[in-house]
Amino acid sequence: MANDSPSQHSSTLAISPLIANRTADSVRSTPNQPLFPSPLAGSGTPLGIHSHRKASSLGATSTTGSTSQTTGPASTQNLSAAEKLRLWRHDALMQHHYKTAEYIGDKVLSLTDDPNDAFWLAQVHYSNGNYYRARQLLAKKNLDTTSVSCRYLAALCLMKLDNWDEALDIVGETNPFKNESQHIKNLDGGIKLEASLCFIRGQIYTKQNNLERAKECYKEAVLVDVKCYEAFDELVRNNMLTPIDEWELLSSLDFSDLDENAELVKLLYTSRLNKYVNRERSQDAEIILRDHYSLKENVDVMLSQAELLFMQCKFPQCITVCEAVLEKDDLNFAALPTYLAALHEVGAKNKLFMISHKLAEHHPKRPITWLAVGIYYLAISDIPEARKYFSRASMLNPSFGQAWIGFAHTFAAEGEHEQAISAYSTASRFFPGTHLPNLFLGMQYLQMSNFTLAEEYLLSSYSICPMDPLLLNELGVIYYHKNQLSNAENYFIQAMKATKSLQSDSKAFLSVHCNLGHVYRRQSHYMKALDCFQRVLKISSSDANIYSAIALIYLKIGEVSKAIENLHYALAIAPTDAVANDLLKRALEENMTSLDIGGHSATSDFFSRTKDQFAASQQTLNYRRNKQKNAEKTPLTNKTKSADNGNTLNGSIEQIAQDLIDGEDSSDDDEEVMDIESD
Repeated sequence: MANDSPSQHSSTLAISPLIANRTADSVRSTPNQPLFPSPLAGSGTPLGIHSHRKASSLGATSTTGSTSQTTGPASTQNLSAAEKLRLWRHDALMQHHYKTAEYIGDKVLSLTDDPNDAFWLAQVHYSNGNYYRARQLLAKKNLDTTSVSCRYLAALCLMKLDNWDEALDIVGETNPFKNESQHIKNLDGGIKLEASLCFIRGQIYTKQNNLERAKECYKEAVLVDVKCYEAFDELVRNNMLTPIDEWELLSSLDFSDLDENAELVKLLYTSRLNKYVNRERSQDAEIILRDHYSLKENVDVMLSQAELLFMQCKFPQCITVCEAVLEKDDLNFAALPTYLAALHEVGAKNKLFMISHKLAEHHPKRPITWLAVGIYYLAISDIPEARKYFSRASMLNPSFGQAWIGFAHTFAAEGEHEQAISAYSTASRFFPGTHLPNLFLGMQYLQMSNFTLAEEYLLSSYSICPMDPLLLNELGVIYYHKNQLSNAENYFIQAMKATKSLQSDSKAFLSVHCNLGHVYRRQSHYMKALDCFQRVLKISSSDANIYSAIALIYLKIGEVSKAIENLHYALAIAPTDAVANDLLKRALEENMTSLDIGGHSATSDFFSRTKDQFAASQQTLNYRRNKQKNAEKTPLTNKTKSADNGNTLNGSIEQIAQDLIDGEDSSDDDEEVMDIESD
C-alpha cells in the first residue's frame, strides 16, 4: 500500500489559515481550496487569510448596513453555499466546537461527496477523540491509498487505537520516498509529510520495542526535514544516540530551509545536546541565545544551563535555575527529571514531598508523577515504598529509563545485586546512548568482586562517555584490585583532570584523590600519597579511614609519633574501627621498642601526652562529625564493611594496608554515586 503513494514534497498536514498555497496533494487550510478535484470547489475564488478571518472572526462586528456588500478579496459574496458551509466548519474546528464542526462537516460531505470534505470531517472526528470513526471514514473513501495526508491521519488513528501492526502497514516498514530527492524545499514553511511519516514509524517501532529501527526512523525524519523537532527530541531526550553521534547528527542536518531562522534553530538544537562532548560549543551557543537573541528568560535555554550545572555536580545552582523555570511554568515536565535528581542529591526532602504531592494531585496518570514519589521515598530511605512507585512509573511508560534506574537503585540500596543488575540491564536497553546503566552495572559487579564483568561493563560505559570522573574512578578501582597499578594511576589522574574540567566543587569525587593516594602508597611514592590524603582532609575531615591511611604511611617512613597522632584522630571519629585500633597497638609497640633501644625512660610522659592528644582530637572531631551527620546519601552507599577484616594484630603492616583498602577505594562512600536519571 505504501508504494502507491503520490509525491510527498510540500505535502504538509496543516490546518492553520496562514497557509494558502498548497499543491494538489496538500491539505488546504482554507476549506474551499480542494485536496482533490471537486466540481463545487473549482469555481470559487480562493480565500486568503484576510478574507477568512473577516468572514469568521470572533470579534467581527458591523456598524453599517453596507458592510456585507463590500467587494474584493475579503468578500464572501461570490462563494457558493457549500463553500460558506466549509468556512463555518473550519472556524468551528479552530474554536473547538467539535459538535458544530461534525454536524456541518457531515452536511457538506453529503452535498458534495468531495474527498477533500471527507478528509476534513475525519480531522474533526480525530480532534474530538473519535479515532475509530475517523479511520472508518477514510477507509470507506479509500483516501489512505490516494493521499499522503490521509495516510498519515489514518495511521495516527490506528496508533490511538493501539493497533500498531496495522498502523505500520499503513505507513510502510520503510520510507517509500527514500529514493526521491530530500532537498526539495517546502515552500509553504511547513513540515514535510515524509518526515512526519518517518516520525510516527519510529513511534510504532518504539511501542514494539524495536529500538534500533525506531532510532533510524527518528534520524531519517529529522534528516528529511530539520523542522521535525519531535523526532530530534526523541533521540536526545531518550539518549538513543551516544554523545559523539548526537554531534555528528547535528552537523549533518540541513538548516537551509529555515532561511533567516537557520542560525537560531541550529543554536537551539545545539543547546539540547549532551554536555560531556564539545561543552565549549554548547556554552557558546547558550551565550549567543541569551545575548544576541534575547532568550535569557526562555525556559529551554534555562534548562540547558540547569543540565550543565547538574553535570558539574553544582546541585544548589541547578535547583535555583530549575525553580526559576517552574515559576514560569508551574509543572514543566521537561524540567522535572533534572530538578528531582538535584533535590535528591542535596537531600531536600520537603521540596520533594511538595512537588510529588502536587504532581499526584494534578497529573496522576503521568509516569513522571510516580517517579517523583519514588524519589521522595528513596530520599527518606523507605526503600519498599520507593520501589513500588518506581515500578508504577515504569508500568505507565515501559521505556521510561529514569524509572528503571530508580527501580534498580532500590535493590542496590539493599544489597540485592542480582535484582539490581536485572533492572540496570533493562535501563541499558532502553537508554542505549547513556553510559549510566553500564556504569551502575559495573559498580554492582565490582561489589560482587567479579572484576572481569565489572571491567567489561565499565569499558562499555567508557566507550560512550570517556569524561565522567565517577566512571574513571571506578575503572581505576578495577585495575587497583587487579594489581595493575600503572593503569589504575592513569585512570585516577584522568578522573582528577575531568573533575577540574567540569569545574566541580562537589565532594562526590573525593575518593579520586583518596584512591590515587593508595596507588602512590603501594608504589612507595609516600610523599605523593600524603599530598593526596591531605587534599581530602581539606575538604572533609570526618573520614576515619583517611587518618588511618596517613598513619600507615607514617609507619612506613618511620615517623611513629605522627602515625599515633593520626590514629587518635581516626579513633575519635570511629572508636570501634578495628583497623585503626590494630594500627595504634602496633604503633605504640614500635614506639616503646624505639624508646627502650634509645635508653629513654620517659614513657609515662609519652602516654600522658598521647592521652591528652586523644581527648582533644576526639572533642574536635566529634563536633565535625555531628556537623556533617546529615550529609547527602545515595542509593548505592549501603555497603557494609566487616570488622573481622580489620583483625590484623598478628599480621604485617602490608596486610593492614590491604584491609584498610578493602571496601574503601570504590565509590561506595556517601558522596560517590551521581544521580537517579541522567542527565
